Amino acid sequence: MDYSVGQVARFAGVTVRTLHHYDEIGLLVPGERSPAGHRRYGDADLDRLQRILFYRELGFPLEEVAVLLDDPGADPHAHLRRRHELLTARIERLRKMAAAVEHAMEARRMGIDLTPEERFEVFGDDDPGQYAEEAEQRWGGTGAYAESQRRAARYTKADWQRMKAESDDWGRRYAALVNEAEPATGARAMDLAEEHRRHIAEWFYDCPYEMHRALAEMYVCDQRFTDFYDALAPGMAAHLKTAIDANAARHTP
Repeated sequence: MDYSVGQVARFAGVTVRTLHHYDEIGLLVPGERSPAGHRRYGDADLDRLQRILFYRELGFPLEEVAVLLDDPGADPHAHLRRRHELLTARIERLRKMAAAVEHAMEARRMGIDLTPEERFEVFGDDDPGQYAEEAEQRWGGTGAYAESQRRAARYTKADWQRMKAESDDWGRRYAALVNEAEPATGARAMDLAEEHRRHIAEWFYDCPYEMHRALAEMYVCDQRFTDFYDALAPGMAAHLKTAIDANAARHTP
C-alpha cells in the first residue's frame, strides 16, 4: 500500500509542510509519485519517517539525522552518547531555571518581591514563605488575608528591612520584660502587647482587639508559634497571650 502526503501527515502527527520540506532537502523522498505527480509514501518511507521523528524528538538537527540515516560510517551509539550529554546539561539548566521560577512564584504568592538572596539578607533562616500555602488555606478567603497580600505586594526591600528591625526590637524588649519577671497584666506588658497589635495593623491588616486575642490563642495552641516566642525568652508565648488578653480587656468597654 501507499499513502498520500495528507494521510502520512495525520499518521505521524506532523504537517504537510514538514513532509514537503523533508522531500525538498532529500531527507525523506517518497518512493512513488501518482500519475498526476503527487507524492505517495510506502511502508519503507513510513519506517524512515519514524526514525527521523525519533531523532528529532531527541533534539538532533536535520543535518545530523540525515548523516545517521544515510552514512554507513556513522556510529549511532556515539551520536546518542553525545546527545545524552547535551540533554543532561540542558536538564540541569532547566532545573535551575525551574528553581528560580519557584522562588519567584513563592515570592509573588507571599507578596514578597525579593530575590532569594535579598530574602535571606532580610529574614535570615526565618523564611516568611514556608507557611504560605497553609496560610492561604486557613485565611485565604478573609479580608485580612487579602489586605495583607495587597500591602505586602508593594513593599520594597527597605520596607521589609524596617519592618523586620521593628519586630526584632520589640521582641528584644518583650523578652527582657519576661526575664525580669514583669507581670503579664502589668502596664509595661500591656503597653508592649498594644505595640504588637499596632505593628500588625500598620504592616499587614487591621487588627481589632478580638482578632488580636485570637492570634494570642494561636501562640499557645500552635507549637510552632510557641517555640518561636519561647526561643526569645522561656515562657514568653504564654506571657504574651496573657498580656494581649489584659490589654484587650482594658481597651474594650
